[in-house]
Amino acid sequence: MELALSAKIALALALLVAPGHALADAGPDRAATQALVKQCAGKEDFSDPAPPARLHGNTYYVGTCTVSVLLVTSPQGHVLVDAATEKAVPSILANVRALGFDPADIRWIVTSHEHFDHVGGLAALVKATGAKVALSAPAAAVLATGKADPADSQYGDLKAYAIAPVQADRIVKTGSVVRVGPLRLSASLTPGHTTGSTSWTWQSCAGKRCRTVSYIDSISALAAPPYRFSDHLEVAARFRRTFAALANRRCGIIVTPHPSASALFERMLGEQPLAPASACRRYAKAGRERLDALLQKETQ
Repeated sequence: MELALSAKIALALALLVAPGHALADAGPDRAATQALVKQCAGKEDFSDPAPPARLHGNTYYVGTCTVSVLLVTSPQGHVLVDAATEKAVPSILANVRALGFDPADIRWIVTSHEHFDHVGGLAALVKATGAKVALSAPAAAVLATGKADPADSQYGDLKAYAIAPVQADRIVKTGSVVRVGPLRLSASLTPGHTTGSTSWTWQSCAGKRCRTVSYIDSISALAAPPYRFSDHLEVAARFRRTFAALANRRCGIIVTPHPSASALFERMLGEQPLAPASACRRYAKAGRERLDALLQKETQ
């Protein structure tokens, strides 16, 4: 009788932690996040490895200490959101395995924007997983060259960073949906930080308990000399259209390409609300204020 009872308990525990099974608490894995924060204390490099942690339901953080990469899972295959740096690829793949998933089951990789810290690892991840790549048209044009876009506001800093060229398997626009089994990741073009900036939204679920996750791309106006936004008002106008669209958006759980930009780890720890109602509006407001301040400084 004792052996039978022990076996039942062991089976129940195994089901709770096995990939693909709903957890009693669908929210962030606090213990794993604490380990992540501890390991990342004082780390600032884009490639510093971080342990994985569940964000919500079937969505997991598998990125580095300073660059977000998310794994969205299903029994029919998975989607990876962003690719970090080439140096970070081994730790990303190790994180996927540590969670109990096979990298070979990643069917699609989608991205935020065409800078080396977010797509530098894309070619290596495609080679390791066999996944297909979905990109916006502007991002696809840049990534096919493996070089920074000369029209990028940060080109002066980025031109030193070449990456392995990548060919898009699919071009997405606002409203495009990447599907894998029950997964539906919806694209929204949010240009500004780059011309190819793309944000993604999906339902993260544990059983029938689902919440919206919005991976909102960077909207910070950054320039490397000699670039001046006051000389490129069409780019500033593009930013403002993105700010306006985001201000009216209900993000649910917001995630940004750099976790610090949206206090992601603090929210995963429960120190702040996981899904604040005004998250997208506040994010857009901060971006607008940064752009306004930069334009004012340039014209003084």
